[in-house]
Amino acid sequence: MWLALSGLFRARWTQEIHDEWKRNLLKNRPDLTVQQLDRTSELMDIAIPDACVCDYEELIKALTLPDINDRHVLAAAIRCNASVIVTFNQKDFPCLALGPYGIEAQHPDEFVDNLIDLDSAAVISAARQQRNQLKTPPMDVSTYLDLLSRQGLVRSAKALNDYRAML
Repeated sequence: MWLALSGLFRARWTQEIHDEWKRNLLKNRPDLTVQQLDRTSELMDIAIPDACVCDYEELIKALTLPDINDRHVLAAAIRCNASVIVTFNQKDFPCLALGPYGIEAQHPDEFVDNLIDLDSAAVISAARQQRNQLKTPPMDVSTYLDLLSRQGLVRSAKALNDYRAML
């Protein structure tokens, strides 16, 4: 969210995407509650009021992707004229399916690494804000960068390591 608030890109999602990330997170984090995640998605919508894409549903059935359950993501991207879908699940968003719409799928690590190249100061600031927000327990820079690496942001963590003193 701190990156989205940086102004480097325009974050977009749908209620269906909210429902999907919350459902998946609850499977992996039984310590969390539906109410907590609903509050998080509400705060996301408040922080970026124009992020929620609507009126994309009629596009879904005309789209072809390896996993039909991912078509809503492409439909929303088409509706809001996105150029990138940021996903760990690149295999279900092949270039041949996205190309005709001028959209590409990028792994989050590639996306963040590209943002670092675009405006390292803004990304460093967002990373610092995110790390400072993690208070239970507080997270030192090394632990934070290790966490990013474990979450699949290996290149991004390596690039941010060069700015440790600013994180």
